[in-house]
Amino acid sequence: MSGDATSERSGRRSEERAQPPAQGARSGAARPSSPPGGRPRSILGTGMFWAFLAVLTVIFVGPIVWMLLTSLKTNPEATSVPPTVLPSDPTVGAYEGLLRLDGSYPVLRWFFNSLLAATLHMLLVLTVASMAAYALARLRFRLRGLFFVVIVSTLFVPGFVFLMPNYLIIDRLGWLDTIWALVVPGAAGAFGVFFLRQFFAMLPGELEEAALIDGANQWQIFTRVVLPNSKPALATLAVLSFLTNWNDFIWPIYVLFSPERLTLPAGLRLLQGAYTTDYPVIMAGAFVASVPVLILFLFTQRYVIEGVSRSGLKG
Repeated sequence: MSGDATSERSGRRSEERAQPPAQGARSGAARPSSPPGGRPRSILGTGMFWAFLAVLTVIFVGPIVWMLLTSLKTNPEATSVPPTVLPSDPTVGAYEGLLRLDGSYPVLRWFFNSLLAATLHMLLVLTVASMAAYALARLRFRLRGLFFVVIVSTLFVPGFVFLMPNYLIIDRLGWLDTIWALVVPGAAGAFGVFFLRQFFAMLPGELEEAALIDGANQWQIFTRVVLPNSKPALATLAVLSFLTNWNDFIWPIYVLFSPERLTLPAGLRLLQGAYTTDYPVIMAGAFVASVPVLILFLFTQRYVIEGVSRSGLKG
């Protein structure tokens, strides 16, 4: 009997060890129930967020869509009251009109002038800003902080203040009515230096130390270590500088005089007549002017978002 009781007790102990602990015992205490109405609040917040994004999309994409739709209309339909959203009889006559314009209105020539000027300006900005930013961020020399403060302080000066000095410099250099009048001014702007300096300052110093141990000099560190690791910031600055030069309207009017040397934004104003205006043709030109920038952003948007988040929110 005693043997049977002993075996029965040992069997009960083995069954208790085999049983998993209770839910309350595992967590230590019962989890508090979620507050009532928590799920609807989350759904409501998500819905408001997507509604806000939809409104922003309409605000930014709406003008481009309106330009495209208007360019597919006839001039009477484009000026009709009340205005129509969709063209009743879509036509590409406005784009054909752009291609037929020549002589005093070389639209294709304006397009290539803008493309060449914006590309050269972008490359010059990247070259000057990257070297200046590297010196201010990674090199040690006297009055480095003072130089950086002076450069950044020019951001607070309105751009129109530099209009006349830049014009006089371009005139002295003999660059009026040339492509260099659009490329060189603004290439050493403070924004590019400040933007890249913030990014370069966040790069790990161990990368430079490893390159120095391998025998690299400062130029090799800059070209082979810093620049390859700064693609997001460089792509962001490239897009911004290209967009700034492409959309510039005031400066080309001041320094360009020949119709064949105008850029697209400055040349499109000539399509507006003194008494009549062909709105589909103007909208077609404006839509063509926006296409290169959209294509550039589509190919570089990943780098732009990363560059802005790493350079704009940290310092």
